[in-house]
Amino acid sequence: MNLALQQYPIFGPDIQCPHCRQTIPALTLTDTYLCPRHGAFEVNPDTEELVHLQSGRQWRRWNGEWYRQHTHPDGIRFEIHEALDRLYTQGYKATRVIIAQRYRDLISTYLDRSTSWRGQGDVVKPRLYGLPVDFSPDPSEEPCWNVINFDLEKEPGAPTRYPYFRLFE
Repeated sequence: MNLALQQYPIFGPDIQCPHCRQTIPALTLTDTYLCPRHGAFEVNPDTEELVHLQSGRQWRRWNGEWYRQHTHPDGIRFEIHEALDRLYTQGYKATRVIIAQRYRDLISTYLDRSTSWRGQGDVVKPRLYGLPVDFSPDPSEEPCWNVINFDLEKEPGAPTRYPYFRLFE
């Protein structure tokens, strides 16, 4: 192995802070990156997760974008709500939410499962914020679902994926 590569954490000599997107340096001979605004982020080389040491929040990267990994239903619900607001201010309307399969148990109690208004007992698709909810395919079929949290399908066009930090631009 090249000894020069062992001086930095697995993501290289610098990364973008998942909070502020500022380029932050790695501390050599450690698994840590240091943001002047947000503090230290440590990399777990086994899971390739970035952990904010002060809060314990975790991120994973897909295609160069950081995605927060949620452990509480309010976190994923807040992220979806903020993305819906952002989409609306851009002049689009969401038609469906696709949530990563790994959050099914975490968020299922927050989904509205009303019956059809016709009273025929037909259970309609679960909804969140008034939108139909589907869960992602198995990550073995589409590996991005190991990292990303949700997609919003919008009118018109294809789904738009939302990395956590883009909500605060």
